[in-house]
Amino acid sequence: MESTNADEMPLNILILAAGLGTRMKSELAKVLHILDGKPLIEHVCKTALSLKPKKVLVVVGHQADEVKDTVCRSFGETTVEFVLQEQQLGTGDAVNSARSRFEENGSTLLVLSGDVPLIRSETLRELIAVHRLEDAACTILTVRLDEPFGYGRIVRGDAGFERIVEHRDATDVQREIAEINSGIYCFDSRKLFSALTRIETHNAQGEYYLTDVPRLLLDDDETVALFQHDRPVEVEGVNDRKQLAAIARMINDETVERLMKESGVTFIDPRNAYVSADADIGRDTVIYPNVSIEGKTIVGSNCVIRSGTRLSNAHIGDGVEIRDNCLIVDSEIGDKCTVGPSAHMRGHAVMVEGSKIGNFVEMKKTRLGKNSKAAHLTYLGDATVGEDTNIGAGVVTCNYDGKNKHETHIGKDVNIGSDTMLVAPVTVGDGATTGAGSVVTKDVPPGELVVGVPARSARRVKSDQ
Repeated sequence: MESTNADEMPLNILILAAGLGTRMKSELAKVLHILDGKPLIEHVCKTALSLKPKKVLVVVGHQADEVKDTVCRSFGETTVEFVLQEQQLGTGDAVNSARSRFEENGSTLLVLSGDVPLIRSETLRELIAVHRLEDAACTILTVRLDEPFGYGRIVRGDAGFERIVEHRDATDVQREIAEINSGIYCFDSRKLFSALTRIETHNAQGEYYLTDVPRLLLDDDETVALFQHDRPVEVEGVNDRKQLAAIARMINDETVERLMKESGVTFIDPRNAYVSADADIGRDTVIYPNVSIEGKTIVGSNCVIRSGTRLSNAHIGDGVEIRDNCLIVDSEIGDKCTVGPSAHMRGHAVMVEGSKIGNFVEMKKTRLGKNSKAAHLTYLGDATVGEDTNIGAGVVTCNYDGKNKHETHIGKDVNIGSDTMLVAPVTVGDGATTGAGSVVTKDVPPGELVVGVPARSARRVKSDQ
């Protein structure tokens, strides 16, 4: 047996993400299915990178380009590497496809599954520590299940590990074993790839099983260690949509419970609110039923979020009321603002402290100034609005000329009359007023009143009469 000091070896991580996942009944690769707002593969990569390994390599196969693009969008093009498994011939073949990337220099190689999203970095650190303490060629993460159907069983002998038997290949006696293989391993990379040259396909699937490697290493008088973990939920894989939904519900329940206990958030009906695990909500905020809080949304303290509202990557200040059926995406709401009902903010729209938008108002790439308001039936796109300005009902910033977008600038202490059309690019100066139904095609000087179609100075209209 070759002696190796595992403590001196760098850590590398290999994530298996090549399969289709036929039980998902989907054209989409399994690892691209969404859990808590992110693809499964993103959850696993995030955990892997938190361990600060020398290298993270993802084995791709089915929809390889889509998986690569998804990972690169989240973590950058140079953070994670990829290798293609040409044919899906089993987990042993998947690991072997990465041989050229890891074989030359010895490393501690952590093997993860791209469809096991709940594994924690703390658990993996414990696994790595056991592997290095035992100076093992292989260490297997195991758990005990009350219903182990479908999982490979850990067969133990008097001296410890004896073999892994896949469920399809197990005898009736072996299927009674409760300890199962999680599919998560630590290997001495050189010994792993040496053993992979000797595995065969004499099994029910006709595939190269990675699970055959530990027995081969044991036959070589190498140490194969077992790390039995006490939280089976962490190694639960997503095999079908029922499991995906169950894990999503569990994550959401834990998130809501944490926010109630630790952050002082009130949920009127905890079972009917969705909150991303990445979201943050302040003390004494009240969340009504059927609210969806997605992504990295931040909600301040003493807010009220009423039913039917969806917040996605939004930043909400303190003392904000968001009334029923609002949609707020990639936007910011300052302290003591009021939104809705049935309002829409998108494209990095900003409401400054004390401002208000009401029924069927849409803001896109617009900044609404302090204490300004747009109460009804209005579209503000590519606009800036100063403080203490009132936008009447039915106002539209006409920002698109058929080819390009243009900006509208509205000053402070302005009154924009109902049904005014502001044809961008246009500026309305401080203290100006537009009459109801005006079509503003030219800049309005400060303090001016304009009326008509096209809008002209009211003084000029009067003199013309």
